[in-house]
Amino acid sequence: MLGITLVPWPAPAQTTDAWPSKPLRFILPFPPGGGTDILGRIIAERLTASLGQPVVTENRGGAGGNVGAETAARSAPDGYTIVLVAPSLAISTSLYSKLSYDPVKDFAPISLVATVPNVMVTHPSVPAGTLAEFIRLAKTKPGEMNFGSGGSGTSNHLAGELFNIVAGVKLVHVPYKGVNLAMNDVLSGQIHLVVIGVPAAAPHIKAGKLRALALVAPQRAAALPEVPTVAEAGLPNFEVTTWYGILAPAGTPKTIVTRLNAELVKTMHSPDLKERLAAMATDPATSTPEEFADYIKREIAKWGEVVREAGLKAD
Repeated sequence: MLGITLVPWPAPAQTTDAWPSKPLRFILPFPPGGGTDILGRIIAERLTASLGQPVVTENRGGAGGNVGAETAARSAPDGYTIVLVAPSLAISTSLYSKLSYDPVKDFAPISLVATVPNVMVTHPSVPAGTLAEFIRLAKTKPGEMNFGSGGSGTSNHLAGELFNIVAGVKLVHVPYKGVNLAMNDVLSGQIHLVVIGVPAAAPHIKAGKLRALALVAPQRAAALPEVPTVAEAGLPNFEVTTWYGILAPAGTPKTIVTRLNAELVKTMHSPDLKERLAAMATDPATSTPEEFADYIKREIAKWGEVVREAGLKAD
């Protein structure tokens, strides 16, 4: 009779071969209607098709994008949560003295996805048809005029503060839970100015509901060819381009990060999507995970200098 020794089977190694086997959660850290929301929903639609599982968007606005970023940072690193971030991720670490997450240590960068030029807009009732006229008007009313932003720490907040410094004016900052909400109050004439992405503002500009003063970018945008850059309008050395990238929680398996990166690079550079983005004045800008990690670190250093020079603190 054969002697048989029974031994337990080793536990199967954790594998990501079956990923994704359920829907992905895609956090958009700003309310519906803004640039993050518009771009995020387009990307979610494309990833749903390429991954074979629904990529479900979830708007988690608040605190200049920090609520959504923290939600993603605290999520399980299993490949089923990703977040679309913007410059506010890099700005917040200098602006907030007690940030609830670390923009470097708490995330696994996947890829940059796009860049978007910003435009300065005001309500048509404001008696200033050009940027130069707006600056002259603001200088006659120090502390009486204002600008809106998507919240303290967002790139449009820093853009407004830099505008104060460069133009020598004193506009009062009015933070919102999303820049689209600030734009809504410009549309109603409640506030005087907002710096916002061209995709969100262009329809209102073309409809005559908003007046574009200048593009806060190095060159004109195809979507708004008649709008001058800030340099052309007489205010050089003032450019704030919005970038977007996708992160996962730190600890997400490298195989999943690599797969997501490959899908994003393929998606963002597909001819039909590039054409769709071009119509929105949005440029695809992909990277490797390592390149995106380095980019975030450079952005943190750059915005840290701006925050210190402007003497800003959000808490």
